[in-house]
Amino acid sequence: MADPEKEAGDLAEAEANVSIAEQQVIEDTSVTEQTEEIIDFARTAEEQTDATQSTETALPSEQEQLTLESLSVTEELVERLDAVTEPEEAHAEPQVQDDVADVKDLSDEVQSDVDTTAPVVEITPKAVRTLAENLSGLSAETHAVDSTSSGVSESQIPEVPEDTEDTEDFTTIVKIMLHPDIQVFTMAFDINRTVGQMKQYFSSRLKIPLDVLQFMLLGRIMENSETLQDLGAKCHGTIQFDMFSLDEEHFPIKSSKLFQEYYMPGVIMVRVQTDADTFRDISIEITRPTFEKPFLGGFRHRLTGVEYHNAGSQTVPRKRPEKGYEEFCRSTQTAVEKKKLQQTRNTTSTQMTKIGVYVSNITDKLIEPKGYVTAEEYHARRLKAVIVIQTYFRRWNAINIVARLREEKRLRLEWEEQEEQRKEREKAERLRREYERRMHPKTKDDFELLYHALELWRQAELARIDGTFTGAERKAALCALLEKEAELIASIGRHKLNADDENEQKAILSFLEKCASPKKWKAFDGKITEMDTQFTLRARELLEIYRSISMKDILQDERLDVLLTLKHTVKEHDCKLTHEIVELIDREADLMMRGVKEYNLEGLRQRICTLFLQYIKTPLFNPEVARYLKVPPDPMRLYHNIYFCLSCKSYLPSTDFAMSASSHTVGRCRRCCKLDNEARQREAFLKYKLMLRNLRQSEMNYKDDAKIAFLIQQQDLQYMVEKFWGSQSALSAWDDLYDLVMVRWDKYREWAPWNTVLLTKDEAESHLKLTTLEKAYEMVFVHRIKHKHILSKNYFSQFPEMAAALHKGDKQACSSDLLVAKPLTPSSAKQSIREKTAH
Repeated sequence: MADPEKEAGDLAEAEANVSIAEQQVIEDTSVTEQTEEIIDFARTAEEQTDATQSTETALPSEQEQLTLESLSVTEELVERLDAVTEPEEAHAEPQVQDDVADVKDLSDEVQSDVDTTAPVVEITPKAVRTLAENLSGLSAETHAVDSTSSGVSESQIPEVPEDTEDTEDFTTIVKIMLHPDIQVFTMAFDINRTVGQMKQYFSSRLKIPLDVLQFMLLGRIMENSETLQDLGAKCHGTIQFDMFSLDEEHFPIKSSKLFQEYYMPGVIMVRVQTDADTFRDISIEITRPTFEKPFLGGFRHRLTGVEYHNAGSQTVPRKRPEKGYEEFCRSTQTAVEKKKLQQTRNTTSTQMTKIGVYVSNITDKLIEPKGYVTAEEYHARRLKAVIVIQTYFRRWNAINIVARLREEKRLRLEWEEQEEQRKEREKAERLRREYERRMHPKTKDDFELLYHALELWRQAELARIDGTFTGAERKAALCALLEKEAELIASIGRHKLNADDENEQKAILSFLEKCASPKKWKAFDGKITEMDTQFTLRARELLEIYRSISMKDILQDERLDVLLTLKHTVKEHDCKLTHEIVELIDREADLMMRGVKEYNLEGLRQRICTLFLQYIKTPLFNPEVARYLKVPPDPMRLYHNIYFCLSCKSYLPSTDFAMSASSHTVGRCRRCCKLDNEARQREAFLKYKLMLRNLRQSEMNYKDDAKIAFLIQQQDLQYMVEKFWGSQSALSAWDDLYDLVMVRWDKYREWAPWNTVLLTKDEAESHLKLTTLEKAYEMVFVHRIKHKHILSKNYFSQFPEMAAALHKGDKQACSSDLLVAKPLTPSSAKQSIREKTAH
């Protein structure tokens, strides 16, 4: 199949050559007329060829007919060319003969294309008539122009290169700057293509008249007869010029028409870097695909609607082998419809007894008419049947309801039994923990429980002695009780000393871990960010060394390695403390090499640990520790938040004092209060601490910036529970404080002593599920709770911090009472009318 673009260029060249020949032999009118007819037939053949290439399918009979017509047209064209060339061979100029030969070659090429192409489209008379009219106008215009006034000399007429076989594949890349859009359009053209032929191409693409388009190169208007080679273009090179319209108002150049479809150029230029500063331009020829790639599927974007197709391979698809027979044909793909009746016959007959025929009547039945049923009887029977059905349905429904209730009761009893067992297990576990804490006390709360148990035992023994003995026997029993109490207090003291030793080591490690912990902060998205500084890394290194030297029962080589590491660490600073540590390290190493036993080195190792701990707590050697020392390095910081304890006569920081909301003065420190409690009341405050911890945790879960729950201290909560709520639940009067919790009375408001209620854990969970308290509880119970709230308000309004929170809550609750005008509802209007009538 011939290239349409190349054929169009050849045809345009032939037309230009024929027009030049017409100017040279314009005196011979017969030759001109025959040349016009040749042009007419050449264009008709070219249109037939283009139509042949664009047509995809045609019926076999129509293809044969169109092929014959095209052959006849081609033969007629050849005969006319022979008729022109033979008579006028002696009179025509050589240039005209060459042009006619070119046209004849073009016709041969068209004929070869028609012969090799199966599908052909018939040329309509209307198209031939239109083309003839256009060419006749061109011919008349040619006759009207004088050869002397045309301004075209023989030297200006471009000659067609003789060696067309060598230059027919030579192309150049043309870059055209479109005005006024200032966009560059790139396309590959033949190097012998003229400016006029390019104008015809762009005129058809842009739908603009030919005389309106204008090309300009370096400020010079380009002539139609100039070729790209004349303009300086080189083979496989690049040339750029401008294209604009002479009538931009009516015929503007729209770049969108050129860029609607992307045409890959035949040759592209690629710049390749060969050396560090050397670049080379290489022309690459584009090979056009000769087949259509198959559709292999794809997908469509749900938001943008853009379709994406799966890429196909660049290889030519494999051809199916010939099977020797026709596999697909129209007859096998066309369904043949037929109309035919499908009704079958069923022939039946009836035979009766007659002369010569006997038919048995053994299977016959005798049908007798029954009594007539009236409408009332029918409906009465239906009603009776309905009643029977309803009876059985109600029985079935009642059985199901009873079974469901029985199942719910069983599940409820099982749940109650499980809850009871759970409570018993929790209580037993709590008692076991309390017993374990009394037997092996370790914390302050453990010793508090131990002293509280001692006080309970003392009071029980004192009550037994008062009720059993009198006189001298009572005094003797009291003395024995006092001796037993002193013995138990001494035993508790020994346990406390052992616990202090263990807790001291744990406190040291906790202090060092706190110094070595990285900096942490919470980001806006809730994630925790950690960062290590040079000071935290130094503290972590010292912590690891301290753990190593505190370890026991390690091998001698490992101990020597630890001592060597410690020696190199403390040698970084030269002072009296480091000299003592180095001396003790050398002494222990020497004794270990002499074979001294382990238990004889315990005192020496303890001195090394003590001195190294002092080294760690020095801010000069460990800067991070300065943030956690109770005695800061700067003496001026001691003047801030320091208070005087009237009991132990010591100046202590504010964190060592237990300040309640009802406190007006600082009072005694925590240590003095603890010592006084162990000596006198011996009360256990663990249950109140747990209750306060649960209250603060529940308020944090609301995430509504609750503050009052964190102002209340353990002494304030104890006073509320004992004085206002009687140390029992408001609903069930349960008096085990370990099972009681403080929750909000109105869950939509912040917790406060005047917005709380004391309930068990199960009751509190049910209470927080209520939406309307007045409908859930009786008015007597609501008034009793309100009375307790009033008592709390009167008590806590005496303290400044609590009074400010109370007034803030009252402003929010009573904001509607501060309005100058209130909305009038029907109920309020009726009440006001009644009051006026009563007055």
